[in-house]
Parts: sequence; structure tokens; C-alpha cells
Amino acid sequence: MTEFLYHRAAFGVLRRARLLLLLSCAAAAPAVAQDAPAAQKETPPQVRELLDLLADPAVRDWLQQQHAAQVATPSAPAGPEMTASGDIANRVAAIREHLQALAAALPTVPAEFERAGIILSLEFEENGVGSVLLLIAAFAALGFGVEWLFRRVTRGLQTWIVHVPLDTVGERLRAVAIRLAFGLGLIASFAVGSVGAFLVFDWPPLLREIVLGYLLAFLITRLALVLGRFLLAPGGERFRIVPMNTAGAWFWYRRVGFFVGWLAFGWVTVGLMATLGVAPPVRQIVAYTLGLVLLGIGLEVAWRPPRAEAGSGRLPHRASSWLLSAYFVLLWLLWFVSAMPAFWLAVVLVGLPVTIRITERSVAHILRPAGAAEPGHEVKRVHVVGVERGVRALLIIGFALLLAWGWQLDLGALAASDTLATRLLRGALSAVVIALVADFVWQAAKTLIDRTLAQAHDPAQPDTDEARRRARLRTLLPILRNVLFIVVVVMAILMVLSSMGVQIGPLIAGAGVVGVAVGFGAQTLVKDIISGVFYLLDDAFRVGEYIQSGNYKGTVESFSLRSVKLRHHRGPLYTVPFGSLGAIQNMSRDWVIDKMSVGVTYDTDLDKARKLIKQIGQELAADPEYAPHIIEPLKMQGVEEFGDYAIQIRMKMMTKPGEQFVIRRKAYALIKKAFDANGIKFAYPTVQVAGRDDSAAAAARQALSQSQAAAQS
Repeated sequence: MTEFLYHRAAFGVLRRARLLLLLSCAAAAPAVAQDAPAAQKETPPQVRELLDLLADPAVRDWLQQQHAAQVATPSAPAGPEMTASGDIANRVAAIREHLQALAAALPTVPAEFERAGIILSLEFEENGVGSVLLLIAAFAALGFGVEWLFRRVTRGLQTWIVHVPLDTVGERLRAVAIRLAFGLGLIASFAVGSVGAFLVFDWPPLLREIVLGYLLAFLITRLALVLGRFLLAPGGERFRIVPMNTAGAWFWYRRVGFFVGWLAFGWVTVGLMATLGVAPPVRQIVAYTLGLVLLGIGLEVAWRPPRAEAGSGRLPHRASSWLLSAYFVLLWLLWFVSAMPAFWLAVVLVGLPVTIRITERSVAHILRPAGAAEPGHEVKRVHVVGVERGVRALLIIGFALLLAWGWQLDLGALAASDTLATRLLRGALSAVVIALVADFVWQAAKTLIDRTLAQAHDPAQPDTDEARRRARLRTLLPILRNVLFIVVVVMAILMVLSSMGVQIGPLIAGAGVVGVAVGFGAQTLVKDIISGVFYLLDDAFRVGEYIQSGNYKGTVESFSLRSVKLRHHRGPLYTVPFGSLGAIQNMSRDWVIDKMSVGVTYDTDLDKARKLIKQIGQELAADPEYAPHIIEPLKMQGVEEFGDYAIQIRMKMMTKPGEQFVIRRKAYALIKKAFDANGIKFAYPTVQVAGRDDSAAAAARQALSQSQAAAQS
């Protein structure tokens, strides 16, 4: 196959060369015919015929058309390359060639190193090894000296950072910004002192590249350490941004610093090997060998993670260690076989969720409320959610750009082209952006509603405007949250479809027609939803109120778009559609008049009973437990009726809704006690059974009473 392609390419080159020769001859033919009449006598007849033919305008136009068609028509690719299987086969072949190149280059590694060493030795012999090392040490010392001056100048700032209070969110953010600026200032001072002074002198090109490369690697390592100290603060948890214990902070600070340092110096080393003329396969072998150290760091993290708490040696589950080890080994193998698209995809799939989780914990830790040691499980504030979602969106966009760079996608070319694949890709990117914006809007609105609901659940003074306002909020906000979620989702879906080229106008019209059809077919559902809207607009009931509608009664627990949940005082929970409620009795508004009645004997002193009942009402009104719930005290209204065996006395009192039951029970107990103490008897029906011999029955009763009296004495 390779030989066939080679011969085909060679044949194409020869054909293009012949065509160009003919065109050049055609262009020169008129000039030759006019300027050299003497030479025509010596020209062979065949050549004259060829020149005459090429001088014909029709022939020249045809030749130019053929040349243009040949240039404009690209060579047709082989059939398998246009299919997915052909693409996979090409990738497998590329991996095989890569591995074969590495195997072939492995015996040449010593010779390549020897040749690079000779070049380095010649460079050092020309400039002197001792002088070069002395200059490098001097420049490094100069960098550290400038850094020491920076520390000395900012000594007051360092003292302020150590003693700055971190009680409020503003103080913590200000301290974080100043600490970051101070760390970056250290790196900048060292860079100015070392690299800046190095650029002043005229160095040989090779030596300049070597020294600048390793200085850059050192600066990258220092930057990683500064950022690690800024985020983890291993010396003390007071300034720690990523929440963890001190042992874990030191663990990650050292491992991340060593990882970045090894990666930076290895990257510079492999790049300098290209300058020294080392073959690419040998450079790749060196890079993969250095990557084994990075793999070792990953395996150590998998099997020797930081302790969960200071002083404890608990390790994670072995399955997690095996999975993490397999992931790191998979990354190294993908890199080794040069399967870079799969490598970057694996990095993004695992790195993005981990980074998002760490970022959310850090933001919640920094923006925790004043006085809280750690963020609790309370509802987050709106600005915290806004920062979290904003940072999440930036991370998703950043990892998407990283994936595009790893896959070598030209975003500019994709945006300019207008094929089906590019349109779908642009639509997918637009969909991701729309989803991120919709998620940000929904989370911010949901957090605001949840915080308002949490505040509305706090106890307030009963029967006040604030209490009624909070009850109405508890009723309306859950429904508003559900409606807002539906609106955001529908708008996001429509915008996504529009970004992908779908005409949403007919879709909206069709949805309207379907909505009308569904409305006719589901009239009960529509009736329930509309009835619920009007119940809420009329403020007929609120969450926590006790209502009764027909056979349904109970405390309102929650709402949905079509029904209300009522909790009966005995426990059952009713789910009643709004359309089935009808007239509602709200027993939890304003006040309740509770009426009571007792039966007394006909010989009762009614004036005395009235005074006793009034006195009991005053006692209840003076009791601290019942006084806040009594609007009008208990009093006697008079005689309700004369019964067969009792006089019915009617009493009433006005209380707050729901409190009448407890006060009634207490009032009955006090009435019983007061009436017994003052000789007022309660009337009740009795049944007397008599036989034929009344005297015998009377004698039996008298004997029974005497025996009971003797037993009691």
C-alpha cells in the first residue's frame, strides 16, 4: 500500500512537471518565432510542428484549463480513511509506528547522549565551566538578594497579615488578596533579580537557552510552592483556604510542589535536548522515563493518602486506592502510546469534578458567616451561590478549552466553516453556555427563595402583621419556586434548540395547539390549577392554618400546583385537589368564641354560680400560661334551658384560634372544683328500679348501707 501511494505521488509530480514544461513552451513560442528567423532553418520539422501547435490560442486555452482543473481537484483519499473504522485503523497504525520508533531508538540512546555531551563540553570549554557556574550562582544569589530586600521592605505588611482579624467575610477576603499579592511579589522580585540581570549580559546562544530554561523551571516551582502555601497554609489553619487538617495540608503542599518541580525541570530538559540535536524518539524515551516519577507520586497519593484527622492512621477503602492507581497507570499508558486525545479526555473527566468540589468547599469556607468556625448545613447565601456557580462556569470553560487544545481543534476555523458537523459543534457549545447561565440564574433565585423561607419559619409574635406576612410567604414561595424552575427550564431548552438551528416558531405554535388540546382533555387538571391560583390570590388559607372543607379538615402542610395537603389532628394526611375544596372554613384566623354549658340541679343558687364562673374567668386571664391566648375572659351568659333533670347554664370566652381546647379543659376543671367547694351540685339522670315488695327492698338497701358503713369504720 505504501509503495502504491509512493508511485502514485511520483507519477503525479512527473505529470505536473510535463504540463508546466508545455505551458512554458507555449508562452515562449511566439517570441521564438519572431526573434529568431534564422534559427528556423535549422529547426527540425517535428519541432516546428510542435511550436506551431503550441502557438495556437485554442490549444493554449485548453492546456491552461487542464492545468487549472488538475490543481483544483484534490487527490481522492482512500476509502477506509473516510469511515470511522478507517480512522480507528489509522490511529492504531500510528500507535504501532510510534512504539516501533521507540523500540528502534532505544539502542541509540547512549550514542545520542554522548553526542549531546560533546556539544555541551565544547560549549563549556569555550566559556569555562567554573566561570559559567560562578555566574549562574551569582545570578541566583542576586535573585534571592532582591527577594530578601522585598521581604525587608514589606516587614510591616507581614506583621499586619499575621495579626489581622478574620472574623468577617470582608476581613478574610482582604487578607486573602494581600497574602496572594505578597506571594506573587516574592516571585516577581526573584525573577527581576535573576532573570533580569541575566538578560543584561551577552551570553552564547546555547548557554543562554540552557540557563534561562532552568531558571524558568525554578520560577515555575517557586510559583507552585507560593500558591500551595497560599491555598493550604500548612504552617497554620488560620489562613487556610482549602479546608483540611494540618497533616493533610503539609502532605499536599509537599507532593504538589515536588510534582510541579519535577514536571517543570523535566519539560525544560527534554526541550534542551532538542536544541542539542537529540533525535525525537530518544527525547520521548527520556520524557517517558521521567514520567515514571510522576506516576510514582500518583501511586503514593493513592496508597498513602493524608490522614483524615491529626494523629489517626486510617486509610481509605482499598477499592478506592486500586481505582485511583488504575487511573494514574492509564494516564501514563495513554501518554506512552501517544494517544493524546484519550489522555486529555481522561484528565478532564476526572479533573473537572474534583476541581469543582474543591473550589466549592473553599468558597464556602472563605465566605462562611461571621463567627462560624466551619460552614454548616444552613441555607447558603445568594452571593456564596453566585461565586460558586461563577467559578464553576469558569472551570468548565477552562477545561473545555484545555480539551480543545489537547485535541488540536482550531476553534476559529470551526467558527468560520459551515458544515453540518461544525454547526452541531457550535450548537453544543452554545448549549453548554446557555445551560451554565440558566443554572446560575436558577441557583441564585432558588437560594434567595430558600433563605426567605428559612427566615419565614422562624417564630414570630403571634397575631401580628409580621407573623401573618411570614405565613403568607410560607404559602406562596414554594409555588413560586416550582413555577420559576419550569420557566427557566423551558426558556433554556428553547434557547438551546434555537442555537442548534432549530426553528422554534413552529415549535411554539405547535405547543400552543397541543396545549389547547390538552386543556380540553384535562379540564379537571386545569380547573384544579386555576382554582388554586384564585385560592392563593384570595388568601383563603396559609401553611400551618387549620381549615375545613366538606368532609376534609386539618392543618395545611404544603401545596402543589393542583392540590393541598391537609394533616388531620388524628394523623391522616389528605391530598385534596383545589377544584374539590369548595367553600372553606378557616379556623385559624383572628379569634374564636368558645361556648360551654353545664347542667346543675334545680335548687342551685344561680347568682352564686355566676360569681364563681366570673372568678374562674379572672383567674384564667391572670394565669401567665393562658393569659396571652385569652381575648375575652370566661363569663356566664345565663340559663340556656330548663331540662328534664337539670338547668343548663351557658358560658363563653374569646381566645386565639387553636388555643380554645386547652383553655376549655382547664376551665372545666376549675368549675368542678369551685362548684364542689361551694355546694353546687351537677345534675345527672338517675334510674330507680323497684319491685312488688317495696318494704323488703327498702330493708335490703338499709342493711347494705349499714354493712358498708361498718366496713368503712
